[in-house]
Amino acid sequence: MIKSPLRPARFARFAALSLLPLLAACASTGQVQSAGNVTVGVLALNDFHGTLEPPRLSLTVADGKGGTAAIPAGGAAYLASAVDATRANYANSLTVSAGDLISASQLASSIYLDEPAIGVANRIGLDFNAVGNHEFDRGREELLRMQNGGCTQHTPRQPCAVEPFKGAQFRFLAASTVTETGQTLFPPYMIRTFGSGSRQVQVGVIGLTLKETPSLVSPGGIKGLRFEDEAASINALVPELKRQGVDAIVVLIHQGGQQGEGGLPDTCTGFTGEIRPILDKLDPRVDVVVSGHTHRSYVCDYGQLNAEKPFLLTSAEKSGMMLTDITLEIDPTADRVVTKRARQVPVQSAPYTSGRGAVANSDVAPVYAPRSDVAAYVQTYTDAAKVFSSRNVGLLAAPASGQALAMLIADAQLAATQSAGAQIAFMNPFGVRAPLTPGAGGALTFGDIYAVQPFNNTLITQSLTGAELKAVLEQGFDATGPEQALIPSAGFSYSYDRSRPVGQRITAISLNGQPIDPNGMYRVTTNSFLAQGGDAFTVLSGQRTAQIGISDLEALEAWLKGTTPRAVPAEVRVSEAGR
Repeated sequence: MIKSPLRPARFARFAALSLLPLLAACASTGQVQSAGNVTVGVLALNDFHGTLEPPRLSLTVADGKGGTAAIPAGGAAYLASAVDATRANYANSLTVSAGDLISASQLASSIYLDEPAIGVANRIGLDFNAVGNHEFDRGREELLRMQNGGCTQHTPRQPCAVEPFKGAQFRFLAASTVTETGQTLFPPYMIRTFGSGSRQVQVGVIGLTLKETPSLVSPGGIKGLRFEDEAASINALVPELKRQGVDAIVVLIHQGGQQGEGGLPDTCTGFTGEIRPILDKLDPRVDVVVSGHTHRSYVCDYGQLNAEKPFLLTSAEKSGMMLTDITLEIDPTADRVVTKRARQVPVQSAPYTSGRGAVANSDVAPVYAPRSDVAAYVQTYTDAAKVFSSRNVGLLAAPASGQALAMLIADAQLAATQSAGAQIAFMNPFGVRAPLTPGAGGALTFGDIYAVQPFNNTLITQSLTGAELKAVLEQGFDATGPEQALIPSAGFSYSYDRSRPVGQRITAISLNGQPIDPNGMYRVTTNSFLAQGGDAFTVLSGQRTAQIGISDLEALEAWLKGTTPRAVPAEVRVSEAGR
């Protein structure tokens, strides 16, 4: 049986790529066996975030004795070895990513515009990456450069600083991201064909990001783009794929969920999250949904949660710490998947010691050796970045994370913009990407603070009335997007009550002990992402008498300079009613 090649209606110029052969090695077994069936492995990851080096994070896995073990995990060279070992189990395979492959990344990747993150993905043999919200952090044109290569400058940083950039050898997919012309920014889907003759099968892969992407990135970078409903976008493509003779449909979506207490990487305990309403609307002919965004791990037989939606749902943590090994056995005569299953592959890497102690290797999972070519490639960029990363920037009295670190950043931003009249500064907690852990004597390097704020935002000081200030804070607790309490600078405090109606949850606001005057005027500093309405704080966009300041990193460095380590704020600035 010969099946038709795919020709995406809204992105026809990529159609020829659907015919490209995919080469792999070895074969796998399935629960249902037939001499005529074809087995295809899908190797899935998500939220790699340019993690070139082991991230010095631990992964909690089952120890096989009824308990758990924490193991070191992640890093590009180790991920490459895990992919190779898993791929070797299949004669036919695909390697896919559910978004956020780039940005919010380690310094050695981010400072070179994530060109090395794309280089790593090329080397591990990635086939497809669904665009995530972070793919848009540097704007549309820079994302197109990630796909197509070249050295045209679209950001303050100079591209191709280490070597010429040839672009991604894999395809970005964007089924729900539509341009001014009505076409998708990247192909909405692609097909890969395996086998031949009567044993030929086709796997269709749909990729897309979450509808809320505009609230998560700087609006200027996505001007003219439209982000459509996820379920509607997927469902519109399923009949088209089936008309093309596709036997299996895999969705890569940058949206996700999380398990409840006690959930382990291979389980689906108390599953909740923003992805569930999307899944409950999907065409049941979808076979697998590979998800991301929440940086969690799970393997769900979604039919157990909704009997009408019998697909497999997976997510593989973040930072290359885990790989999901998905097996599809396809009956080419019946044109359908007869078996689908998944297991998580922990990417156990080098042991490390943190402020909480040593994290050692364990025999609960394989310990991968770093793949030499990828390790050498990473070394090229980490060596180049040392001139930036090793520079001393200041002193901190103790480790800082979470709300305390957000307060420290807000204080730094207030100090840096008082010349612009700033009285208050706010930091969005979602923008704090790593803890600050000082070295001997409280020393911090540029690499330390860059890991905390890798987005290269500038500071914006603008005037808001007291009523507008309250409206901004209310947006952290409305029904749009995840809840996020903005963290203020010293002297400003507020309280909230979740039991009150949306729009009335902020119960008290004060500055230097005095209640905020709804009719008064206040000078407020935020990073440029928030000032453009990012994270759904739309009240901040288009405010009056805005003044542009220095970068967020420059402000933090200036705050940490001195001969005495800067103290970590410990006071309560944001409080919840009843606590």
